[in-house]
Amino acid sequence: MPRPVVVITDTEELDPEPGVALLAEAGFDVRVVGSRDPEAIAGAARDADALIVGYARIDAALLDRMPRLRILATMSAGYDMIDTVEAARRGLWVANLPGSATEEVAVHALASALALTRRLPQADAVVRAGGWNTDFTEVPRRASEMTLGLLGFGRIARVLARLAAPVFGRVVAHDPHTADWPTGVERVDLDTLVASADVLSLHTASTPQTRGMVDAALLARTRPGAVLVNVSRGDLVDPAALLAALDSGRLAGAALDVFPVEPPAADDPLRSHPRLLLSPHSAFLSDASLRAYATEPARSVIAWWTTGRPHTPVVTPEPVPASAASPRHTQGASA
Repeated sequence: MPRPVVVITDTEELDPEPGVALLAEAGFDVRVVGSRDPEAIAGAARDADALIVGYARIDAALLDRMPRLRILATMSAGYDMIDTVEAARRGLWVANLPGSATEEVAVHALASALALTRRLPQADAVVRAGGWNTDFTEVPRRASEMTLGLLGFGRIARVLARLAAPVFGRVVAHDPHTADWPTGVERVDLDTLVASADVLSLHTASTPQTRGMVDAALLARTRPGAVLVNVSRGDLVDPAALLAALDSGRLAGAALDVFPVEPPAADDPLRSHPRLLLSPHSAFLSDASLRAYATEPARSVIAWWTTGRPHTPVVTPEPVPASAASPRHTQGASA
């Protein structure tokens, strides 16, 4: 009987071998494309049962070329690279990886917020230019007198709130989709959040409603001298509006780990603005998270094959009869 086929698309800096080993041990034929190129993916996955996805865009045209496909598993908490509407229409599972880098991203956001509030990039520039403290004209505010505002209050934002509570005087958050609210974090509406936050940290998914939401109008409502942190999705922020707010002094600084286009072009003004603290979409990065990104999507695919359901699905097909519930039987019979 032919083995089920799983294809791994782009892996970036990730070593896929721990996941490959798990899948091979479970009986899968594993193919690593190592590319976002749709032609390369389609060529490798024409008979694939499962697709493990990095950042590659999986749209309807590509799905048309993988007729046997039954599940897509992402190597990230985000899954906006997949056309989930089309996946649902075709009866495909989509599973994500929500918790593998929660601590890393929350710590990165806190480190970025503290670096901005303490004006560390400016202090570093003074010393590198040969100056000393009399040349450092920035006057940081005391963190315990500042408000941290969280736009979105999911898993990462909750860890950030817990880590930041002993440092900042007040933590507020806005999330219309969350009912469970812990003590110590004030629930506020969006206008109150934007107007009261000295540090505004973004923690929301990229959706048609949120893309470009941090625009000129929103930034005009921020506290003068506030700072912005984005470790979420690059397209939440209008880059022209951000640069204008930095130039005008409305924002004292911003930290970006994500960008509208990645990587940004060499001449992108985001790369050179002196009040931007930049990192190369690396907030998720640690030795532990890299292992999890390789192994957990593989475990999810294996769970789907053996039990009929992956770990942490975000798109669930219509129920099938109990006699056909296990892909081990249904897919194996047609393979």
